Amino acid sequence: MIEANYDDAPREGIRRIMEQVTGCQFPANEPLDTSNIRSIRMGTTVATNALLERQGEKFALVTTKGFKDILHIGNQSRPNIFDLAIKCPETLYECVLEVDERVLLAKDLDCTGKDIQSTITGERIWVEKAPNVAVVRNQLQKLYAESGLKSVAIVFIHAALFPEHEILVGTIAKDIGFEQVSLSHQVMQMVKMVPRGFTACADAYLTPHISTYIRQFLSGFDSKLLETTQVSFMQSDGGLTPVEQFTGHKAILSGPAGGVVGYAATTHATINTPHATFTGQVVAFDMGGTSTDVSRFAGRYQHVFETVTAGVIIQAPQLDISTVAAGGGSKLTFNSGLMAVGPESVGAHPGPVSYRKGGELAVTDANVVLGRLLPQHFPHIFGPDENQPLDLVKTRERFEVLTADINRIEGSSKSVAEIALGYIKIANEAMCRPIRNLTQMKGFDLTKHTLACFGGAGGQHACSIARDLGIKKVFIHRYSGILSAYGIGLADVVEDVQEPTALVVSFQDPHLDESVSKTFLRLQKETETRLKAQGYSQISFEYFLNIRFVGTDTAMMTPASLPDDLSLFVPTFLSNYRREFGFILPGKDMVVDDIRVRACGHSDAHVGIAKSPSMSESKQTPTETTKVFFNTGWIDTPVYKLSCIKGASERVCTLIHGPSVIIDETSTVVLEPHCQAMISHLGDITIDILEMAEHFTCTDVDPIQLSIFAHRFMGIAEQMGNTLHRTAFSGKFFVLDIIKH
Repeated sequence: MIEANYDDAPREGIRRIMEQVTGCQFPANEPLDTSNIRSIRMGTTVATNALLERQGEKFALVTTKGFKDILHIGNQSRPNIFDLAIKCPETLYECVLEVDERVLLAKDLDCTGKDIQSTITGERIWVEKAPNVAVVRNQLQKLYAESGLKSVAIVFIHAALFPEHEILVGTIAKDIGFEQVSLSHQVMQMVKMVPRGFTACADAYLTPHISTYIRQFLSGFDSKLLETTQVSFMQSDGGLTPVEQFTGHKAILSGPAGGVVGYAATTHATINTPHATFTGQVVAFDMGGTSTDVSRFAGRYQHVFETVTAGVIIQAPQLDISTVAAGGGSKLTFNSGLMAVGPESVGAHPGPVSYRKGGELAVTDANVVLGRLLPQHFPHIFGPDENQPLDLVKTRERFEVLTADINRIEGSSKSVAEIALGYIKIANEAMCRPIRNLTQMKGFDLTKHTLACFGGAGGQHACSIARDLGIKKVFIHRYSGILSAYGIGLADVVEDVQEPTALVVSFQDPHLDESVSKTFLRLQKETETRLKAQGYSQISFEYFLNIRFVGTDTAMMTPASLPDDLSLFVPTFLSNYRREFGFILPGKDMVVDDIRVRACGHSDAHVGIAKSPSMSESKQTPTETTKVFFNTGWIDTPVYKLSCIKGASERVCTLIHGPSVIIDETSTVVLEPHCQAMISHLGDITIDILEMAEHFTCTDVDPIQLSIFAHRFMGIAEQMGNTLHRTAFSGKFFVLDIIKH
């Protein structure tokens, strides 16, 4: 294995940029001078990788006596509804310590003669058993001495309403010497012990791991870094946070979150011009080597508050990003009459066949065979000496073998190009499936969206995916290959706080009392104070109520523009519920589970916008002409270098008709027939799809169409199950609680 010549890649990148910008030398073996660095913004996949690979900090779970198996049992969900051999996910904690404490809700009890206390939600509780300080200290001291663990997650029943017991035990743990103490009510103050417990465990597991990474990163700078430079990290919710507040449970999507911020800002700023109709609704796909991330933006970021990553439930605001195992490195297979793309990946080593390392056929190879990736314009970094182009000859030979097998088994006579194009269509359908889940399955009209494409492999598939989805406009930003990093530069610093409540709202008289407004204003003041302490003066606020119907389990985070206009929340909730599920529960009262305020401290970063008061079809001369295979066969296709097109007059945009291939430094864009691209002087590409995909009926068994329809049918089945789960209604819950007197 070749060893790197530096300890930390991001820090090395900063060092090289500083040398290039200042003209001064900064030796790699010396702490980097930060006097000319105003801010550092980063995203990282450290938390995600640690969770996937189970490489986090070992820790103990401290919970209420009698509930030691609560997280092992979990919520009994079935992530794959057709899986006949479901495996229980591994728990993150090493051991469990039970504390003899118990808090009960007074509404379920005969409160005569009991010391009843009020909670933050107004609900009343009875402390049946308070922790014995001496006993707890001895338990934790023994755990600390015998296990060697330095991290604990403390999860008590009803701690979201009554956190005093967690605070008490957490203080004892810190006094004993535990370095990381994650209290569930501080990590995420929401009801539901299981997801709250999982989230606290994720925090105890990941935060020490992240802290180690941050210390390593900061160690390469001089001692004045945190005094003179603002160091921020991207969180899963699409907002930046100071380095000292960056924690594990909010770091799961730190990497891809930057891409969402990037396309949200650049698509709106660039397409919203006199020459393009932009509805404000965007779906995006970020296609990389092993997977594709898809998301949606419609004026505000789409958040989810309970997700499952690597078998662990995370209860925290996260951007609604779906990942599908379809990327440039996804393996192409044929088994039992079914052509499949992924989910296995050929990896970077050995990689696709075209990489000259003895790999297996992948999506990248299909694009090479079809002429959509041109070896002469691809970096010559392949082969034993890493100086050769992509191997078209060997790739075609392997496809010929695969094609012969398919034709023999199916009794068909398809060509190599037809088989390769079939695999591309299957990969496209795999990427369309989560996009439909984010839009059509939630009641949004997909045809009114713009498709934002980024990632190194996305440009070869953008037109086809847009056609399949019925989308008429595609946007590819000039920095599409590094849009995640660009988005982090455009992001705002965010303070997001929420508080549980138990307010019941009548369906007949949906009036919210003044206590909601007072809570909004208090949380607004809290977030505003934090942002002003960080030096931000331009601050905006978003206000949310987490509402559900009584008897249902799933709440919807409902937004409103102003905290004092409470009359908008309930109608918005009912409208969103009807749009997503197709019905409401008339006459059924509603419950407000949480009150939330999201405050954004706006940075001075801005998006460069291409002014286009006029558009001309300039006479661009192709670099060359190549043959590319499309649905109608091989077509002589002009090839353009994007660097030769951009940089023209600010008042002129270049119009290119499909079919064409547009080559950029970091990506290749395939402009299909019946499409046209408008390229700004900055290099932004806006594609209009002039003809949609044709729908056809076929009675013959075809392995390509069989795979495509399998994806569509599975998507429908999954959404049926998801809708039933989210709308399930129980008229009454019967709970048996044996109380010792």
